[in-house]
Amino acid sequence: MTMDNYITLEVCMNNVDRDCAVLYKLFSKYPKEDIYFELADERLIIHLRELDFFDFKRNIQLLAKNSNDEVAKLLNSILYEIEKIKSYGLKGRKRLYVGYDKERKVKNRKEKEETRGAYYYAKNNTFSKQNNEIPEQFINKIITGDSEEILKRFPENCIDLIFTSPPYNFGLEYENHKDGINWNEYFDKLFAIFKECIRVLKYGGRIIVNVQPLFSDYIPIHHILSNFFIENKLIWKGEILWDKHNYNCKYTAWGSWKSPSSPYLKYTWEFLEIFCKGDLKHPGDKRQADITADEFKKWVYAKWDIPPEYNMKKFGHPAMFPEPLVERVLKLFSFKGDLILDPFNGVGTTTVVAKRLSRNYIGIDISDEYCRKAEERLQDAGFHTTVQGRI
Repeated sequence: MTMDNYITLEVCMNNVDRDCAVLYKLFSKYPKEDIYFELADERLIIHLRELDFFDFKRNIQLLAKNSNDEVAKLLNSILYEIEKIKSYGLKGRKRLYVGYDKERKVKNRKEKEETRGAYYYAKNNTFSKQNNEIPEQFINKIITGDSEEILKRFPENCIDLIFTSPPYNFGLEYENHKDGINWNEYFDKLFAIFKECIRVLKYGGRIIVNVQPLFSDYIPIHHILSNFFIENKLIWKGEILWDKHNYNCKYTAWGSWKSPSSPYLKYTWEFLEIFCKGDLKHPGDKRQADITADEFKKWVYAKWDIPPEYNMKKFGHPAMFPEPLVERVLKLFSFKGDLILDPFNGVGTTTVVAKRLSRNYIGIDISDEYCRKAEERLQDAGFHTTVQGRI
C-alpha cells in the first residue's frame, strides 16, 4: 500500500530487540526522505520512496555477516521484501518506488496524434506485409563477398534485424577495402547496399546502424543516413548515444584556440540510428524474449555507457564495436530465434554474439581474412559454422 508518498512494507521482528542497534545503524545511512522505519508491536514498518538498492544490499550483507542469527534473519527479510518489488523507475543509482510512472497527461492524445500525422514520411509505402523464409544455405553462415551482390540472392522480407557498422571512410587500414574515398562514391555504394538491406528486411523488422560522423570533414553521416532511410519510407524509431568515454580523444585538437572563430567540438560518443520497416512493432513469441526487467529499464534510456573494444589489435581490425553493445541491441530489439544480418560483419562481433544469444545469423564481408577470423571466433566460442566462398 502507498501512504504519504511512500510504499509501506512490514517485516516480523521475531525475537529481535526493539532497540537493536544494527537497525539504527543501517537506516541512518540513508535520508529519511528515501527510507525510514517505525516499530509497531512485533513488526518493523518500513516506509520506502527511493533507494540506492545495491548500496543498501551491500550494507545489509556486511551487517548480517557480523550479527547474531536472529538479527541476520531480520536483515535478510528486509532485503527480501524490498528486492521482490519489481516495479520501479531509475534515477542515477537509485530505484524510484513512488511516482516514477507519472507523466504529463495530454487530453485526447490519440486524436491529436492522428491530426499531427505520426511518422507521416513513411506513409504510403509499397512494402509487402508477406514475410518469407530464407534458403537454408544462407542461415548461420559467414559469407565472403560484396554485400550488394550477395543480398540480391535473398528473397524480400526474410531478415528480422540488421545490425551493422559500415566503414567510416576515415582513412582507416581495413583489409581488402580502401577507406577514405570520395564522399559521393562512398555514399553511392553504401546506399546501394542499404537499399538491398531494406528489401530483405521483414515487415516489422529493424535496421540499426552504428556510425560516427567525420567531424574533421564536417560530414554528419548519421543525419545523411537517417535522411536516406526516411526517404525510403522507413520509420525512425530512435537514436542511441553510445558513450565510449574515450578521453584520449578529448584534448588532441582545439580548432581556434580560445577564440569563437572556429572552435572544434569534441565527442566521446557514437550514434546508433534505429529504423523500422512498415511497422514499429516486431512480432514475436514473448517467451523468446531474454531481456530482464533491470536490463530493459536501463537500456531504454538512450545513452549507453560502454567502453570501446580494446582487442582490435588481436583481431587485426581497425574499427570494432564491443560485444556488450551488440548484446544490448539484440536483447532489446529481437527475440531468440530471430535471424540477424550484418552486411559489414568484419571479424564477426555481431555473429558471435547472435549465436551466443540463440539468434540465427548471417555475416557478410568482402575480406577473406576477416571472414576467416569471424569463423575462428565462432569456433573459439564453441560454435561451428562454415565460411562460404566469394559469391
